[in-house]
Amino acid sequence: MLQSVRPLTIPEEAKRRLKIMFIAKHAKWPGGLHPEDGNHALYHVEVREILQGLGLNLVLADRYEALFEKPDVDFVFPLLNRGGFLNSEMMLPLLCTRHGIPFLGASPILRGLSDDKHLTKLEAVARGVPTSPWAIYRRGAPVREADAPMAERMVIKPNASSASWGVMDAFDWAGVERAIAEIHNMGHDAIVEPFLNGSDVEVPVITVDGEPVVMPMMLFEQADPSHLRTYYEKRDLVDRAQKYQLVEFTNGEWQPKIDELTRKMVEVFRPFDYGRYEFRLDQETGEVRMLEVNLNCNLWSEKVYGRSAKAAGWTQEQLIETILCESLRRHGLLEG
Repeated sequence: MLQSVRPLTIPEEAKRRLKIMFIAKHAKWPGGLHPEDGNHALYHVEVREILQGLGLNLVLADRYEALFEKPDVDFVFPLLNRGGFLNSEMMLPLLCTRHGIPFLGASPILRGLSDDKHLTKLEAVARGVPTSPWAIYRRGAPVREADAPMAERMVIKPNASSASWGVMDAFDWAGVERAIAEIHNMGHDAIVEPFLNGSDVEVPVITVDGEPVVMPMMLFEQADPSHLRTYYEKRDLVDRAQKYQLVEFTNGEWQPKIDELTRKMVEVFRPFDYGRYEFRLDQETGEVRMLEVNLNCNLWSEKVYGRSAKAAGWTQEQLIETILCESLRRHGLLEG
């Protein structure tokens, strides 16, 4: 657990020597909620200010074009994950790889693997990690009712999305078919699965000295286990105070079980620097199911990672510096 691990610090010599690009959609945002992206802008500003506070030789960028030609930098801290097109998660890692520039996070192919919920579920099944039945409907492929694991209530969402963007539910095949068509029209593949009652257990994992460290788990405790959390709630664009709250998850029965399942999935994605592993727990039925894996996920102090670090006694600055320091070490950049 994180409590037994000491935060890492970047040597002053490395701070002076290395030029680091921080690239994020809101890397240059002045402050406040964004009208479309909500608190995501606050998150990017917070990370920028922490990196600046560390005394790094920082270069700011907010567009993919900053990496179309090779920039004069030694390392890239990429948070420009969602570019508005399918599989955009892979764009920055691919651009960095093309130029031979080391970067924070997993390789392009592993980023793509985690971004594709269908492929991640296949990895879970192969390792004996329970997940709900599902069907993938790629754009241009047949949309057949026979492929869907129909239940009383179904969830339909883009196969590659974050913060529940585009998530919908339906109660019959006609509704499922309409939702699939809507997602296809948005330019995305659709994944379909039965709705699972319960609350989400969020498991943040970082790497220290080359080994994965499971941080304190967090629980999105829902007032109504049947509530379907939306993008607008997650981005603080609508009020959700009475619907769910984020609390530390310390259940003595389930915490060790979820820890074991997380470690099985972690092995699929190493090395990844940091990532969030998500499970749906229904304590009434005694069932846990893996939902998805999010690499290069939200590190904001008000979200899972920041709250988990606080529970372990770390500051947000220590969390960000440790993640960055470990990646710089992994890429051999700490020695001049």
